[in-house]
Amino acid sequence: MITRRIHSHHLELRVFERQSQWLLRSFSLWSMKKDPELESALSRNRRWVVNNQIKNIILRYPNNEIPIRNLQKKFKTLDLQGKALNWVSKYPCCFEIHDDRCRLTKRMMNLVSEEQSLIDSQEPLFVRRLAKLLMLTLHKRLSVLKINEFKRYFGFPDDYILRIVPNYSNLFRIVNETGRRSSMAVELLHWDPDFAVSAIQASAMKLGTPPRFSCSLPSSWVKSWERFREFDSIPYISPYSDPRGLVDGSMEMEKRNVGLVHELLSLTLWKKASIVKLGHFRREFALPDRLNVLLLRHPGIFYVSNKYKIYTVLLREAYVGSQLVDKDPLVVVKERFGELMQEGLHEYNQRRRLLNVEKRRNKGVPLIRVDDVKGRRRSREVSDDDDDGDNNVGGLFDPEERKRFYKVLFDDDAS
Repeated sequence: MITRRIHSHHLELRVFERQSQWLLRSFSLWSMKKDPELESALSRNRRWVVNNQIKNIILRYPNNEIPIRNLQKKFKTLDLQGKALNWVSKYPCCFEIHDDRCRLTKRMMNLVSEEQSLIDSQEPLFVRRLAKLLMLTLHKRLSVLKINEFKRYFGFPDDYILRIVPNYSNLFRIVNETGRRSSMAVELLHWDPDFAVSAIQASAMKLGTPPRFSCSLPSSWVKSWERFREFDSIPYISPYSDPRGLVDGSMEMEKRNVGLVHELLSLTLWKKASIVKLGHFRREFALPDRLNVLLLRHPGIFYVSNKYKIYTVLLREAYVGSQLVDKDPLVVVKERFGELMQEGLHEYNQRRRLLNVEKRRNKGVPLIRVDDVKGRRRSREVSDDDDDGDNNVGGLFDPEERKRFYKVLFDDDAS
C-alpha cells in the first residue's frame, strides 16, 4: 500500500513538472532580453503615480484643499494602506498641512498653472492627434469610453469632448445611435491628407529616403538582424491606408500592423503604451488577436517589458539610453513634478535620519555608519519599485491582480 502511494505521488510530480514546463514554454512568448536603460525609462514609480492622483484629487475640492479625513477615505481607491497624513508628510515640497486639511504647495501650484497654460496653447496639437487617431481606425470612429482609455497617453485634457469636438465641427461630431452614454462616439467628418502622414513617412521626407523602420539592436543579435532585413525588404505600407485589401497572415499585413502600432506609439507623450489597452482596440484598428506575438517578433522596433507585472510596449527609436529623444513640453512639466517629489522625499528622509541619530546619541547607542547600510537601503528602495523578476508569470493573467494595478496606474485620476 505504501509503495503504491509513493508511486502515485511520483506520478503526480511528473505530471506537475510536465504541466509546469508547458506553462513556462507558453509564457516564453512574453520573454524579451531586458534592457536596463529602457527598464529604467519605465520606472516612473508607483509613488509618482499616486502623488499625481492625490494632486488631481486636491484640485477637484473647493479652494484646492481636502480634509485629511476625506483623503484617508480616498486612500482605499489608491490601493494604499496606512495614514494619509503620514504619506503626504513625506513630500513637503508637494503637499502642506493646514488646519487638518491638505493643499498643494506654492511650487506645486506654479507647476499646475504652467501645465494648464501648456494645455491651452497645445489645443491645435490635440486636434491633430485626435484626427489622426480616428483616421487610423477602420470606420473613422471611436467610442468616447475607449478614447478615455488613451487620453492620458496623448495628453488630452479631461474636457477634450467639450473643448475640442464642438469647436472643430468641420472635423468631428458626436454620434450616439442608442442614446446610452456608453455608446457615445466621436466620428471624423473630414479626411485631411496632411494628417495622413506617419512618423516614418515624415522622417523619410526630411532625409529624402524611402520610408523604412529603424532597428535599434546590438550587432551581436545576428538572427534578429536577419529577420529585420527580411521584414524591411517589404515596401512600407502606410497605417492610414485601408487594410481590407490585404490578406490576413501575409507579410504585407504584418508590415501594416507594425506600422500602425509604431504610429500609435509615436503619437503618445511617452512613446509607450499598455499592451492590454492596445488590445482593447483590436477591432477598431484591425490588429491581430495575439498582439504580443507581433510585438515580440520585432525586438529592433519595439521593447516589451513586464515592469510592475504590467506589460508595456515602448518604441525603441524614441529613446537614447533611458531618456526620450524629443520631449513634449507636457512631459517636461511632468518630469519637474517628479523632481519636486523626489526633492521633498529626500528632505523628509534627511530630517528623519537626523532625528534617529539624535535619539541613538541620547540613548548612548553606537552609531552605524551610513555607508554600511547604504546598500541594504538601496536594495529595499529598488524592490519597492521594481517588478518581481522573470519567474513571476502570473501578474497579467490574474484578473484581480490586473484590476488592482490598473486601478492605481491607469484610472481617470492618473496622468
